[in-house]
Amino acid sequence: MTWLEQLAVFGAGIAAGGINTIVGSGTLITFPVLLAVGLPPVTANVSNTVGIAPGSLSGAIGYRRELAGQRVRLIRLGTASLLGAAVGAALLLTLPDRAFAAIVPVLIIAALVLVVIQPRLAAWVKERRDADTGPVHGGPVLFAAVFATGIYGGYFGAAQGVLLLGLLGVFVHEDIQRLNGVKNVLALLVNALAAVIFIVIAQIDWQAVAFIAVGAVIGGQLGAKLGRRLPPNVLRAVIVMVGCTAVVRLLTS
Repeated sequence: MTWLEQLAVFGAGIAAGGINTIVGSGTLITFPVLLAVGLPPVTANVSNTVGIAPGSLSGAIGYRRELAGQRVRLIRLGTASLLGAAVGAALLLTLPDRAFAAIVPVLIIAALVLVVIQPRLAAWVKERRDADTGPVHGGPVLFAAVFATGIYGGYFGAAQGVLLLGLLGVFVHEDIQRLNGVKNVLALLVNALAAVIFIVIAQIDWQAVAFIAVGAVIGGQLGAKLGRRLPPNVLRAVIVMVGCTAVVRLLTS
């Protein structure tokens, strides 16, 4: 990579780390940048997952106060996330590259729809949470849904956090900031397990990983504060633009 490409990947890592900590769709920033600098789609995906994992840890640490008293919930739902991540990573490594190229544009479009409707989803979640206490830890339906989200996260993962936060808000009666802390831990577990599998088995661009990882750690600590100063509609518009860029890049490559 040229120094300009390195700077772009590093900057994308910072943005992704912050966005993932706030809500979760940072891969829609980093993945298109990795495609733009010339990485093949599958290599870009696995390198992105490995690079994003330290940022997920940084974001989870940033929300450690909100995690107090949620150990049982984290163990229960974390188990579902880990099982799902293992399945998703295995699918990525066993399915042919052409399957990834065909499936991922659909997943990105679905993720972009989630990002766009996120304000309405959040409002609906709030109404649901206020009206219905529900099971303490969401019950078996939430466990299954988190497992399915883990499969998605292990395979690709864009807007994984949006899915998790929506599910937690619907099924668990809890303060949204505490649920966001849980979301960050679940995303960390998925990214970390997938990253370990990819490191052992997959072809990784370690230069890209290094720039994303450093940027994502910085973004995980500082990006939330900076991101809250950015109007939400502007943030969503940026995510949608880079996501559309990724779809076009995949469909024309």
